[in-house]
Amino acid sequence: MNLPMKISFLFSALGLFITLGAIAANPPDSPDATPASQKSAQPPSDKGDQVVTGGDLAFMNDAAPGGLAEVELGRLAVKQGSTSAVKKFAQRMIVDHSKAGEALKELARQKRVNLPATLLPESEQTMEKLSKTSGADFDQAYVKVMVTMHEKDVAAFSAVAQNATDADVKAFAAKTLPTLKMHLEMIHAMAEQMGVKVKS
Repeated sequence: MNLPMKISFLFSALGLFITLGAIAANPPDSPDATPASQKSAQPPSDKGDQVVTGGDLAFMNDAAPGGLAEVELGRLAVKQGSTSAVKKFAQRMIVDHSKAGEALKELARQKRVNLPATLLPESEQTMEKLSKTSGADFDQAYVKVMVTMHEKDVAAFSAVAQNATDADVKAFAAKTLPTLKMHLEMIHAMAEQMGVKVKS
């Protein structure tokens, strides 16, 4: 299978995966389920909510601004990307990471955790740098950033899916992980097609 066909197949596969996942795993009041230093969780409510602490709390506080960054970078790429492949991937990032972000917000509400609601300084710097580029230069820079971010995502979510103390945090990470892995496979294929050299 050549690379253009591979990328097209991956987009189709991801679309099917998300559709089936939504049908199978989304009860009405449980939004679908993406990594900031630790913030303190609020005290448990009268209903006995479990307080998230330690590594689980750190993960949630990293995932919130991390997912927001991928959404904002996706919006930038939709506007400034020069190829349909880049724009299509960027739109997928907006959709998928927005859904994961909403799921994380719901989890945080249940656990009484105040999540960061703004980009981290390094993400703001990346946004500013990319906003000053265009054409093929933008496409290549965006692809490199997406490879780096998704490699970190997959590593973080894999660790939490295996080792989290809180069962709900663990479930969120495990549910989101397959989509992140698909994103990483897609962006690696795109980088190869574009001749973008990335560390893997």
